[in-house]
Amino acid sequence: MARSKTSKKWLDEHVNDPYVKKAQMDGYRSRASYKLIEINEKDDLYRPGSVVVDLGSAPGGWSQIVAPVVGERGRVIASDILHMDSIIGVDFIQGDFTEESVYDAILQALGGAQADTVISDMAPNLSGVKNTDQYAAMYLVELALDMARNVLKPGGSFCAKVFQGVGYEEYAKDVRSSFDKVIVRKPAASRPRSREVYLVGKGFKG
Repeated sequence: MARSKTSKKWLDEHVNDPYVKKAQMDGYRSRASYKLIEINEKDDLYRPGSVVVDLGSAPGGWSQIVAPVVGERGRVIASDILHMDSIIGVDFIQGDFTEESVYDAILQALGGAQADTVISDMAPNLSGVKNTDQYAAMYLVELALDMARNVLKPGGSFCAKVFQGVGYEEYAKDVRSSFDKVIVRKPAASRPRSREVYLVGKGFKG
């Protein structure tokens, strides 16, 4: 079957992407690793000893860079609907985050402990219908915020990928209601034409 012009354009862009090539050279599982590296350098989301929940973790690009930083005194609990190869220091829960059983499994993995940080790079499977995809994406980040409100310790941090569009402004306002400071980040590794930004919440009000 012949590829569509859109998929061919994406494939060409992906193959020639400098961050894809850099990730291969640096041994990272995903170009998305550089997004979190940049955000953490600016916003200090996690540090040695931190307990971090990583939502939408596959293939492991974020967990891969968080785990060595938090070290043996810290923990990383990761979850995705897709399989993720194991990473030392990461507890992985596979399943659909929109299902209560997966949500509960993450809480069980925490074992009653509160998290220092919740990070989310979740995105829905795209249908190609703009409004449908936007609503699906907003639903996922709303669930991520709900998780953050349930598990973060006072003063904790939150970072989620959000797509600008319908519901974005309302969501940003909702995040601001739970954090002392909210910053919008567009990392260098985020493609310029993408509507994605990262909302970073600092100082969870509890």
